[in-house]
Amino acid sequence: MKKIILGVAFLGLVGVSCSSDDDNSNTITTPDSSFTVTIENIAPIQAFLKSGVFNTPAGDSSPGPATPGKKYEFTIDAGRSQHLSFVTMLAATNDAFFGPGNDGIALYDDNGDPISGDVTDQVYLWDAGTEVNEEPAVGPNTVTNQSGPNTGVVENGNVLLMSNVTNGEAFNFPEVNEIINVTVNHIEGTQFLISIEDLADATLSTSLGDRVAPLSPGVYVVHGGENPLFTEGEPDLGQGIENIAEDGDVTNLGTYTAEHTGVTYPASPGVWVVHNNGTKPLFTEGAVDYGDGVEAIAEDGNTALLGANLLSLEGVTEGAIFNTPVGNSSPGPILPGSSYSFTFEAQVGDHLSFVNMLAATNDVFFGTADAGIALFNSNGDAVSGDVTSSIYLWDAGTETNEEPAIGPNTVTNQLDSDTGVAENNAIMLLSNVNDGYTYPAVNSVLKVTITAN
Repeated sequence: MKKIILGVAFLGLVGVSCSSDDDNSNTITTPDSSFTVTIENIAPIQAFLKSGVFNTPAGDSSPGPATPGKKYEFTIDAGRSQHLSFVTMLAATNDAFFGPGNDGIALYDDNGDPISGDVTDQVYLWDAGTEVNEEPAVGPNTVTNQSGPNTGVVENGNVLLMSNVTNGEAFNFPEVNEIINVTVNHIEGTQFLISIEDLADATLSTSLGDRVAPLSPGVYVVHGGENPLFTEGEPDLGQGIENIAEDGDVTNLGTYTAEHTGVTYPASPGVWVVHNNGTKPLFTEGAVDYGDGVEAIAEDGNTALLGANLLSLEGVTEGAIFNTPVGNSSPGPILPGSSYSFTFEAQVGDHLSFVNMLAATNDVFFGTADAGIALFNSNGDAVSGDVTSSIYLWDAGTETNEEPAIGPNTVTNQLDSDTGVAENNAIMLLSNVNDGYTYPAVNSVLKVTITAN
């Protein structure tokens, strides 16, 4: 009896399970052992996809503030699902800084097209809430007048829009568009040029005459979701915004963001099979994809096609889709800290194979060797323990690779499934692919264990 459990999963879409018995196939009568496999995502969670420091005005040869008429410029790479956030001090104040709001600045429009233009209307003047405000450019602890860094009266307040500061500290601060101009210009592909300019005629207020307001060096991040640098209405996170907002010092926040920058890799639902020794039911290294559904998993995390074809795969005696993280009630990918688990029965001589997607890529998948993992040793004893060293990253050879989490056709950025540039290459170990991009080691993302029950 060939035992197959079918289902559907597409990075979180609802799945359905059923079973099918084929009485004309090889019959398993007395299993030699029952096994449980756990696939755990142990990848680090990164707060920022890209980050950097801007500290040298365009045309200058050394770091310093951007005085009126000068600007900072930097280039970023960002995918459709990412936003831009940054922090730069309004110098001559105690702890005022410019930055986007809670969502950052979207770099693509609702149609998925890259934007270009003036985005100053998405930038605000914030009070860091870390130092009591004084009259700009006049107070003894404003940055241009203080005797040393971090010398003002500690406030222990919250990050607030300067326009909402109502405790009597709100002096005559300028409008954002009187001081700063921020533009985003799409260069090509996923590249953007960001310009942060101090307006040439900017002054803090009419009462201050020609006392200008420089912009300090700052830090930028490319991220998904909400602004990870601060939260409106909550205290400073202690990662370095205070140092920028009070003193224009990017050291702490620059270091923090650099240490927490990278791709956070989910892993998609997948398919597992138990099969006879000597068979390669899911793929063959060095040969093109069979067309049974591995491509759909490798490109989109979609298990439907391969799940539907399990009955016809060579040598398969049992198989199923795994799509629901342990402890969850509905299908979806496993994020760092979560896992899939499945149980099956096998006889001496059987092997296990599985495939699931390294999400944030075009067509990279996790899998065993093409012949699978032997479930019993030469003495007939059931295998048990950590088998992560027997799991590999494979390039399906079906879609042109792009930068993980950035490329427009990577799974988290594509506008629809199966939208990348098609290839007809052989399935290869990812370590043998020279596409110029950086990928994680298997054991930095997954931990796979087999337990003989």
